Amino acid sequence: MLKKNYIEFKKKREFGEILGDTFAFLRTQFKPFFSTLLKIAGPYIFAFLVAYAFYMYAFNGVLNFNVERSNDMYNPILMVVAMFFFFVTLIFSYAMAQSVTLHYIKNYIENNGETNYSQVKSEVYTNFWKFIGLSFLAGICLVIGTMICVIPGIYLFVPLSLSFSILIFNKKNVSDAFSDSFSLVKDHWWITFVYLLVVFIIVMVAGWAFSIPSVIYTYAKMGIFSGEMDPENMMSSLTDPIAILLNAISTLFQYLLNIISVVACVIIYFDLNEKKNLTGTMERIQNLGNTSKL
Repeated sequence: MLKKNYIEFKKKREFGEILGDTFAFLRTQFKPFFSTLLKIAGPYIFAFLVAYAFYMYAFNGVLNFNVERSNDMYNPILMVVAMFFFFVTLIFSYAMAQSVTLHYIKNYIENNGETNYSQVKSEVYTNFWKFIGLSFLAGICLVIGTMICVIPGIYLFVPLSLSFSILIFNKKNVSDAFSDSFSLVKDHWWITFVYLLVVFIIVMVAGWAFSIPSVIYTYAKMGIFSGEMDPENMMSSLTDPIAILLNAISTLFQYLLNIISVVACVIIYFDLNEKKNLTGTMERIQNLGNTSKL
């Protein structure tokens, strides 16, 4: 039996329904979903925030205009370690958050609106390295595509955004999920691009809103509001402990806001899959047939 307020994923949707159902799912599943997310991905998120603070601190010597202090604080080995730690934790934390979200939705669908934390956690760690592998593969392709020209990067971003859903819901390996994503968006690239662009704008604007306290503090420390700007203060304000804390909090909220994009990508994936394969329709017909036999 379907749970009250159950969101049906396996169906065709109009543009407004994709956005509406994305927020409806997050609203109705807010407490159990974010509880699951923080329990499983929490350590990775914390490591990422620590790496971010360490990264900002390591570059304090580079950004400081005071030559004597800059020379004392500048440490190339520390900078390399900080950068490496930052990018590794960034990839792992985002991959974990996306994996938890996809496996939570998968479990939600399989159990008709109910979720089992133990099952979600088990599947997340079972597919951990597959997810990391696809994250690296997609990231490398996007970087190369963007470096060659921005347009190839944008083109690749659309199918690769859906490749993670294919990896989990179709139970594919990394190479098949990568290649199948291009087949999925074939003949539907433009509409998928529009969907993703609108979601990206919503997430970006919301992210800016959460960064306002950090921006106000930084501007005040730089002397912009008082009209007394000091180059040394301008640079040191970026690595001030309070500024780092405010930026870390802003980064955390922006990190969590990206969950909106992941849920939207799942709904877009099922919309395209339904248009091409009618998977959800066939399942509902089979379920009706099974019910009629009882």
